Amino acid sequence: MLDERSRILLKTLVERYIAEGQPVGSRTLSRASGLTLSPATVRNIMSDLEELGLVMSPHTSAGRAPTAAGYRFYLDKLIAIQPLDQRLIADLREELKPDQPQQLIRRASQILSELTQFAGIVMAPKRDTERLRHIEFVPLSGNRLLLILVTQSGEVLNRLVSAPRALSPSELVEASNFLTTHFAGKSLEEMREALAQELSRMREDISDLMRAALTAPLPEADPYVVSGENRLLEVGEFASNMERLRELFSLFEQRTALMRLLEQATQANGVQIFIGSESGVAELEECSLITANYSVHGRIVGSIGVIGPTRMAYDRVIPIVDITAKLLTHALSQYESTQG
Repeated sequence: MLDERSRILLKTLVERYIAEGQPVGSRTLSRASGLTLSPATVRNIMSDLEELGLVMSPHTSAGRAPTAAGYRFYLDKLIAIQPLDQRLIADLREELKPDQPQQLIRRASQILSELTQFAGIVMAPKRDTERLRHIEFVPLSGNRLLLILVTQSGEVLNRLVSAPRALSPSELVEASNFLTTHFAGKSLEEMREALAQELSRMREDISDLMRAALTAPLPEADPYVVSGENRLLEVGEFASNMERLRELFSLFEQRTALMRLLEQATQANGVQIFIGSESGVAELEECSLITANYSVHGRIVGSIGVIGPTRMAYDRVIPIVDITAKLLTHALSQYESTQG
């Protein structure tokens, strides 16, 4: 536990360092904190904070800078989040009007990048969780069929399946009608669970077709959309470290580790903040990731976020991520309602 003087000085140091990017000296802290403390007293308190691992003394300066632990304490105990200007919120709502999910996701990532000047990232909804509006089988050659799935968001997905035998057009219509009638409005995950109880009542060849339709892999989609990666070139901490930038850009292309982190974020409520090594991703060692979940009619389907340096204006970026997630939720839910 820190006493009140230590908390005020740590808050002042973090915010001053974020604003200026330079280690903060004791004399500057003494003046900026509003406390009537001598520079010597401030130095003693800074030494205590350094022993606690909350600040560090870069070898090139007599001043101090926050550590990852210092940022974490600041975010958990000291930060004061300011609400966004209502005119900005109105502008964002206009930008994120109900539209096709792909368009909304791309626009949300661009908005995050434009407003923060960092990289904006939006995880695409998992296709197995998308709700279906129409299901149809189209015969190809031999026993091969084209399964056409139309989601409630209007996306058309195709997958090839093999039937146990050549089925007549009337049998395919029967199978299509059965699936559409009984399972429209459900996701593929929900269909798989519910269909297991129905298969015992169907003819064997039709039930085999249903199983094949629900287990064939969907066409792959980009797991997330990133905008503004090049803005990181202008961030002081990265501009002088091209190796770090190359690692970051490689992370964006590689996708697996970042996707795992975004999926992890969907398991928690509210805004999540990963500072440096907290992410468990080596390439983000000197970065912070701020995320928030978005949903469709109450179902969490993905997360959005901003990736930037640990030295970022958290009090400004956090509400931007939060409101963008909420407006994306509203726009996607409204659009799906119009497609139902």
